[in-house]
Amino acid sequence: MRRAVRFAVGATLGGSALSVYLLHVGVDEVVRRATAVAPWAVALVFALVVLEALADSIGVWASVKPLGDGLSPGQSVQFALAGDFFDTLSPAGPVSSEPIMARFFGVATETTYSEALGVRGLAKYVKAAAQLALSTVLVGVLLVGGVAPQFVATTLVGAVLVLLVVGVALVRGRVHVSKLLVIVFAPVVTRLSALYRDQPHDRDVVADAVERLWARALHFRGEPGLVGLIVLGGLLEQVLTAGALWVALSGTGTAVALVPIVVVMPLPQAASMVPVPASLGAYDLLLAGALVVMTGAPLVSATAAVLVVRLFGLLVALAGGGLATGFLRGWRP
Repeated sequence: MRRAVRFAVGATLGGSALSVYLLHVGVDEVVRRATAVAPWAVALVFALVVLEALADSIGVWASVKPLGDGLSPGQSVQFALAGDFFDTLSPAGPVSSEPIMARFFGVATETTYSEALGVRGLAKYVKAAAQLALSTVLVGVLLVGGVAPQFVATTLVGAVLVLLVVGVALVRGRVHVSKLLVIVFAPVVTRLSALYRDQPHDRDVVADAVERLWARALHFRGEPGLVGLIVLGGLLEQVLTAGALWVALSGTGTAVALVPIVVVMPLPQAASMVPVPASLGAYDLLLAGALVVMTGAPLVSATAAVLVVRLFGLLVALAGGGLATGFLRGWRP
């Protein structure tokens, strides 16, 4: 019941923010632009959105490979779509999908929750770093050519530096981080496990789980090929989503360059920290604003293009992701 309330509250807040934004831009004009997108553009946008959802399976396969026997290509697609489903419907928004999916990864590979969370957490970090690095390189080229605002380059460089600092701090200080995790989560795990076990998990069990998490994450130091596949999957997702937005903008009669759209794709990911299902409202506003700044597209056209791409993205996540989620093993605690 509490989850349903959180979902309803989050969806209402996100929907309200999006509604206010549309009222500011002009609902009638945005709808007119969105519905006037050429049929060829609509079909191509849908195809690119589907390909983007499937591209995530590359990183899923590579990141889960060290667990047990790993996943088959078909299972990787299933888990990628299921992750999109939880991104969309989780009351806490996209940031909570990996902790949810770790349960199913652990069951599918006959390993543990902490091991699955370790490899998937690292995969998310590597993918984000790769996408930011690509955007930083591209914005540098655009900046030299005088076609990119300096503050965008500064923001991207700052984000890359933050990721590097966080990564180094986690690796160098993992002993202290592990102790902190045990202190924070041991009481929670003990209390929750008491609901379904005669002998609740104690502090030692949590400490062992944290050690397994680190062991799995650090395993990738000797697997550059798998890391490369995670990077490849992340960059494909970035380019395909940017391509879908470029086609949608073209369908509204707005001609812009593709490269600036690729540059801004990682920036709205900050919206995933907002505890709203599918980052509704926050992601849309940030992405539309970033498109206007980087491409010079009219605000109405940018908003219409974002809504078209997001609509197809949510449909794929709910339809394909819902079907994939229904066949996951591991629903029982």
